[in-house]
Amino acid sequence: MVENDALRAAREGYDAAAATYAELFRESLRDSPLDRAVLGVFSEVVRAGGDGQVADLGCGPGYVTAYLAETGLAVFGVDASLEMITLAREAYPGLRFDVGSMAALAIADGVLGGILARWSVIHTPPGELPAILAEFRRVLAPGGHLLLGFSASEGPSHPTQEFDHTVALAYRWWPDHLAALLAETGLAEVARTVREPQPTDRRQFREIHLLARKS
Repeated sequence: MVENDALRAAREGYDAAAATYAELFRESLRDSPLDRAVLGVFSEVVRAGGDGQVADLGCGPGYVTAYLAETGLAVFGVDASLEMITLAREAYPGLRFDVGSMAALAIADGVLGGILARWSVIHTPPGELPAILAEFRRVLAPGGHLLLGFSASEGPSHPTQEFDHTVALAYRWWPDHLAALLAETGLAEVARTVREPQPTDRRQFREIHLLARKS
C-alpha cells in the first residue's frame, strides 16, 4: 500500500480510534435524513447508468457501505485502517471490505460505476489531492459517478484551510475550488448539496456533497 506521512498519521489515528468511532457513528444515518437522501440520489444515478460496482473509499467501520448495499448497489469498502476494516468485516460479514490506499487503488481501469468518498479525502494535503482525484477517474467507467463529501472553507479567498481534527490534521475546501479540480481531472460536477452547521454541531462548518460524472 502506498503510504506517505499524512496517510500514515491518519491510518495510525483511525486504528487507535476505530472502536470509539464505530460506536459513535454507527447509527448516524438514522438521524440524518439529508444524508440518506444524498446517498439515495447517488444510488439511483449509479443504477441508472448501468449498475456497475461501487467502491466506498474510506469506508471506516462499514455502516455507509451497508446502507448503500441496502439500496441495491453492488458495493464494497476500502480503508487504509486495518482496525476499521476488521470492525466492518465483523459487523457486515456478507459484504467485501479491503485494506487499501486511495493513492494507489488495487482496482482495474474503468470498471466502477460509482465511487463514494465521504469525508475520506479530508486528511489529504491539498497538493496531493489532484493525484487522488485522477486515481478516482482512472477506476471509474465512462459515465460513472463520484460522490465527494467534505467540509467547506470560509470563502473563495480561502480555497483550502487546515483544521484540528481529532484523529489527524485535516483540510477544508471551498466548494467551487474543489469542483474546478474535479473538472480539470475530467470529472464534471452534476449537483451539490450544502448543509449549514446546526447549533448542536461540534464544528461549525458547512458540509458539502459534490456529485460528479466522468466525461
